[in-house]
Amino acid sequence: MRLRDRDSPISQEGLIFRVYGYDHPEDSCFCDLEYAPEEVYTSGIQKSVRTLGNRRFFKFYFDEGLKFVHNHFPEYQVFHKHLREMLVGLREDQIIQVVRPDERLKEILISKEDPLIEELNQVLELVLEISSLDLGDFGVFGSIFHGFHSPKFSDIDLIVYGKRELKELREALKSLYSENLLSNEFDDWTVEMPPLHWNFSNYSKKEYGWHQKRKLIYATRMSKRLGRRVKIEFEPVRRWDEIRNEYEETLKIEKIGTIEATVKVISDEDSGFMPSVYSVEALRTDPNVAQGVERVVSYMEEFRLQLETGEIAQVIGRLEKVEMKNRCFNQITLSQGEGYFEQIIKLIN
Repeated sequence: MRLRDRDSPISQEGLIFRVYGYDHPEDSCFCDLEYAPEEVYTSGIQKSVRTLGNRRFFKFYFDEGLKFVHNHFPEYQVFHKHLREMLVGLREDQIIQVVRPDERLKEILISKEDPLIEELNQVLELVLEISSLDLGDFGVFGSIFHGFHSPKFSDIDLIVYGKRELKELREALKSLYSENLLSNEFDDWTVEMPPLHWNFSNYSKKEYGWHQKRKLIYATRMSKRLGRRVKIEFEPVRRWDEIRNEYEETLKIEKIGTIEATVKVISDEDSGFMPSVYSVEALRTDPNVAQGVERVVSYMEEFRLQLETGEIAQVIGRLEKVEMKNRCFNQITLSQGEGYFEQIIKLIN
């Protein structure tokens, strides 16, 4: 089954999932549950409502989708043999449709009389004009991807495929910011601005804003046709030829416990993707950890592109011992679930 991060498998009930990362069993995929039709789920959170024609869907936030599957659709779980636990996921025979971001982008760009799509097209044209990137390097996600969007309120959520392409995109965005053709969303951001509810215990909202600004992938544009400022996000996804599925190469992952460490980043080459992977050298860690920590693996979108090569950082996450066919090593993993807001990856000044 050929799927990658951000592809969208749909179940027979109309549950809309998002493929999570790149490491999956041959006939299954690990997922997040993103949306459910109101026939099977409703939420009291007003902002979670999405409309598609005469049908309403509800968006899941944080670990709501995980809990919903566990309680109501346990059949949509796949056993992770290395972690020895059930995770949200689908077998190939449970998927009735797969929507892919790159294919969907090409479909929506021919939409007529949709001012938000026209704005999206203009944003892409700005990037393509000053770079060697082409339309095939991009996809779409979020409300536009699923047809839930409203020209009055929705953001523009785009995908860029590939390491080289991400690097070139960030340089292009830097130029567009300097020419005031786009704005960095976090240039004028203050701690009084969204996200309004801040739950991280080891990561201040001010630190969050500083890290987000230098990532460059969060933009805004004042749209005359929409009469408002539109948020634009570019999310990195691997090209097909960059994907290495570690699932079958891995024999065992042993969860040891929560750990805090100071690390130096050896390589940030894979930090833009899901999961974000940082090759590191541990400078300070638990003295009981006999073997050094080789990498930090984050499944939290807040910590995408968080660090650059050569930087020193504080990390709090779960220490894991990874046994692969050809070697063993320790890693620190940050993920959803209990203790979400205690986890951290941040630069040490």
